[in-house]
Amino acid sequence: MNLIFRLLTVILGAMWRPKLNMADVSELDFRVWPLDLDLNLHMTNSRYMALMDLGRTDLILRAGAWREMRRQKLGVVLGGAAMRFRRPLAPFARFTLVTRLLGWDERWMYVEQVFTGPQGVACSAAMRAAFVKAGQLVPPGPVLEAAVPGLVKLPAPAWAVNWAEVERAFAG
Repeated sequence: MNLIFRLLTVILGAMWRPKLNMADVSELDFRVWPLDLDLNLHMTNSRYMALMDLGRTDLILRAGAWREMRRQKLGVVLGGAAMRFRRPLAPFARFTLVTRLLGWDERWMYVEQVFTGPQGVACSAAMRAAFVKAGQLVPPGPVLEAAVPGLVKLPAPAWAVNWAEVERAFAG
């Protein structure tokens, strides 16, 4: 993680910001700094991925899932991402990152993350993530339900069914 100050801000902010349910939306406000830029003088593509880690971290912390993860000695890993870049984010532009859990199945949680800047949506991404323990995937349903009692199951989005098929096609 090369965004240590932003990470610390998210962690400390999670202590004072309103608590969330895993079905709620996390919103984080940022600014494009010079170290976020590429040779085209807009936010570099790799920075989007790093900032999305912060969005997922905020949701996990504020929804209370982190406590349950620690109790069960779980980690969380990203299993895949599909991104669409629409508009550049210029130096010093303010933008908002919205993170939303779309649903889950027996292996994966599906997350949507959207960056919105002064000119509208700059980047949107769909990703899948999993809880892991000792290198093995852990079904997300029981973990999320233990973290957020009364959480209503969010079924995996319809497009998630085809994710493995798309990955096999890319693997050759």
